Amino acid sequence: MKLLIKQRIVSWSDTYDIYDENDNKKYLVEADIIALKHCLRVYDKNNHEIGVIRQRMMSFLPCFDVEVRGKAVGTIQKKFSFFKPEYELDYNGWRLEGDYPCWDYDVYEGCSSIIHISKEVFHWGDTYVIDFVNPADELLGLMLVIAIDAADCIHH
Repeated sequence: MKLLIKQRIVSWSDTYDIYDENDNKKYLVEADIIALKHCLRVYDKNNHEIGVIRQRMMSFLPCFDVEVRGKAVGTIQKKFSFFKPEYELDYNGWRLEGDYPCWDYDVYEGCSSIIHISKEVFHWGDTYVIDFVNPADELLGLMLVIAIDAADCIHH
C-alpha cells in the first residue's frame, strides 16, 4: 500500500495533498500560521481533523510532538550532525535508517522494515512516496514524514 505526498507550491503556508496509490485524495495537511513555529494539522478526506504535529518552542534543534485524535503518540527530534540529517524518535517504538539527504529511508519496528519512504525527483515542490507493509501504520507514517520535512525546512 502506498501514499503519495505532494507539497503545494503556491500556498501561504506548508500545505500537502496526500493521495492513495489510485490517485484518490486521502488526506490534507495544512499549517497554522503561528509566528516562529510549525503547527501542522492533518485532515481526512471529509475535512475532519485527525492529527496535529506541533513544534516545541524551547528546543535548540527542531522537535515535534505528534497527536492523533487528541492523544499524544510521540516525538520526533532532529539530532545535531555535521554531514547528514539524523533524527531521534520516541514514536511508536520505531527507528529510522537510510539516506536522509536523498530522502530514501526505512522505518523499522524491531528488526523488520515496515515503511519505505522516498522522494520523487522532477516535480514542482516536494513529492514523497510512502510504501507501507501494514495499512494500520498509514497515519503515523504520514505524520512522521511531514514532521521530518518540517524539521528539514527549518534549517534550510
